[in-house]
Amino acid sequence: MTRETMISLVFALALPIIALIANQMGEIFYISLVTRIAILALAATGLNLVLGLGGMVSFGHAAFFGIGGYITGILASHAADGSALMSWPMTISGSDQMLIIWPVAMLVAGLVALPIGIISLRTSGVYFIMITLAFAQMIYYFAISWPAYGGEDGLSLALRNNFPGVNTLKPLSFFLIAYGVLMVVLFLFSRIRNSRFGAALEGARQNELRLASVGIGPLRIRLVAFVLSAMITALAGALFVDLNRFVSPSMLSWHMSGELIVLIILGGTGRLFGPLIGAVLYVLFEFALGGMVEHWQLFFGLILLGVVMFARGGIIGLVAGKIRYG
Repeated sequence: MTRETMISLVFALALPIIALIANQMGEIFYISLVTRIAILALAATGLNLVLGLGGMVSFGHAAFFGIGGYITGILASHAADGSALMSWPMTISGSDQMLIIWPVAMLVAGLVALPIGIISLRTSGVYFIMITLAFAQMIYYFAISWPAYGGEDGLSLALRNNFPGVNTLKPLSFFLIAYGVLMVVLFLFSRIRNSRFGAALEGARQNELRLASVGIGPLRIRLVAFVLSAMITALAGALFVDLNRFVSPSMLSWHMSGELIVLIILGGTGRLFGPLIGAVLYVLFEFALGGMVEHWQLFFGLILLGVVMFARGGIIGLVAGKIRYG
């Protein structure tokens, strides 16, 4: 067992252990805290697919996170009041079932990501960053000016959505759902990373001309990765809204995109458990420093600066060394 695997297992097992202990002690807050960590790690895992493996610094993934959130809020609100989401050309009702909401959120995010990716991926570097940011801000301002679903004030949910055979209102039950989804997505990420597709995506990051010379189009590979990444991030957004029972345009803000990038850099870019470790450290810093000083981001920024300068592979890279595949 490698050092990286041991570190990853410690962080992965720490979340359910903390949740179980907190449940026995009746400390609901800590269960919500580890649930938030799991959901943020899930969102960052989606971004890690394009940033860590493909080298694409997307500053617009908050758009997909927010789309997943708004799809959840919209479907749930229509299910609550019994109104139809659409009555022409066909009647479409709302839903309060997670197993219906999740695929819809992922599908919508994927459809939105497709044209964004087609346009954005024809650029690179700072141009790619700015175009993805521009698209995200367009969706952000659209949400603000959408009074039907709360506009700038957001949209509240009376109850958490349902999952078959589980009482989602119980904090521990909902944590187990979020944690289970995270583990499934991390498994899929590992399979993608070690697959031919993952090798092609890595090749597109390192040398586009060589990849094209063997008959593989870099744009097509990157576009598929971009869409898959958006769908995973939207799934995290759907869970985030169920956790808070509230969706607002802040989920679409560029600050959210920056936060996801920070999680990946902190944990380790391209690492399987990098987003999880980054989410754990970020939320702990926020909780610990936020309780002591008002402007805790200043001190966190200094920590992040130290990681960037002296631990280029993130916390995992600092401890475990160079990344290994397999």
